[in-house]
Amino acid sequence: MPPLFASTLRRTAVLAAAAVSKPRLYSTTIETVPLAFTRHDSPTSTTSGNPPLVILHGLFGSKQNNRSISKAFAKDLNTSVYAVDLRNHGDSPHIKQHDYESMAADVEAFLHDHNLGSDTVLLGHSMGAKAAMAVALRRPALISRIIAVDNAPIEATLASSFGSYVRAMRQIESSHIKKQSDADAILKQYEADLAVRQFLLTNLTRPKGEEHLKFRIPVNILQSALDRMGSFPYHPDKVRCTKPALFVRGTKSHYVPDEVIPIIGRFFPMFTLKDVDAGHWVMAEKPHEFKDIVLEWLAKDQE
Repeated sequence: MPPLFASTLRRTAVLAAAAVSKPRLYSTTIETVPLAFTRHDSPTSTTSGNPPLVILHGLFGSKQNNRSISKAFAKDLNTSVYAVDLRNHGDSPHIKQHDYESMAADVEAFLHDHNLGSDTVLLGHSMGAKAAMAVALRRPALISRIIAVDNAPIEATLASSFGSYVRAMRQIESSHIKKQSDADAILKQYEADLAVRQFLLTNLTRPKGEEHLKFRIPVNILQSALDRMGSFPYHPDKVRCTKPALFVRGTKSHYVPDEVIPIIGRFFPMFTLKDVDAGHWVMAEKPHEFKDIVLEWLAKDQE
């Protein structure tokens, strides 16, 4: 799938300095929500002592987007893989607060509630990557290592396409449509790429007993959170994580330019960077290459 949105990172000294110069402050009281999930177990074993893997999706995504890669990891790692719906996505509850500290707190509660040990591996893509980084920086004792896919611990302005997609979703809902083809016709005015439209329309459902289609994600909440999705609430002078970290970036994506690599090292001094010839959707575009990179890194890290 082609990139859903290209981040318009400020490719100057802002990336090396200002991107981490203004840590954002959030409330110390965070209301958490129980996260919906699908557990994928190894087909060859009902019990496994191998570290569990928790996968976090990106903005407008859900656990169903990671179904195939979750099954593949469960088989190859002989372990349980938990594909999670973050707050305001998929089947998880809707809540007004939507920022990385809140998402991290939800994940931390999820790890605790499901008795996942400190050997857990946390993998996230895009928004999910920043959420995973936040968990590692907030509560490093809860996990053994993280894998961040095509995102970096910096502030970066998101492309205007984000706002366009939200406007399209609001227009679709206000039009009281009954057929997905009609929704696609509206969305086509904002996005020419069919694959991107199909991805966005996975969120369109018909609630039980209702006649018209609606988005299962809270469009208004996510619209108000767009600026926060480009931010990162931590500063490398204040906090860091010394657990092993794998950063996988798409070479055709703009989310992790070379200029931010030193910042990654300040937050995660035990990091490894791997490149994949892909856009932002690394796992969807190159699933086998991505899986091999992760398996090789985990094997070396556990030696």
